[in-house]
Amino acid sequence: MSTGLGLESLVDQTISVITNDGRNIVGILKGFDQATNIILDESHERVYSTKEGVQQLVLGLYIIRGDNISIVGELDEELDSHIDLSNLRAHPLKPVIH
Repeated sequence: MSTGLGLESLVDQTISVITNDGRNIVGILKGFDQATNIILDESHERVYSTKEGVQQLVLGLYIIRGDNISIVGELDEELDSHIDLSNLRAHPLKPVIH
C-alpha cells in the first residue's frame, strides 16, 4: 500500500487509474507533474461488459491528463495475476459528474 507520500511512492509500480469518463487504465507509473498529469508505460485499458469477459486494449506508453483522473490506486500484481478476466462480467463504470 501507499504510505501517504503521494504518487512519488508509486513510481515504477503498477497502478490502476479510473478516469472521469469511466475508463480503467492499468500500467507502470513512470512520471507525473504538479497538475497530476501522469505517464504510464506498458499500459492497457480494461473494458468491462455484462455479456463477455474483460477486454484488454493495449495502449503502450500513455499520458493521462490530471483533470481527467478520478482515482489512482496501487495494483497488487500477485492478486491481479490470479484473476481470470475472461470470465469476469461487470457493468462498465459510469462517468463522474461534478
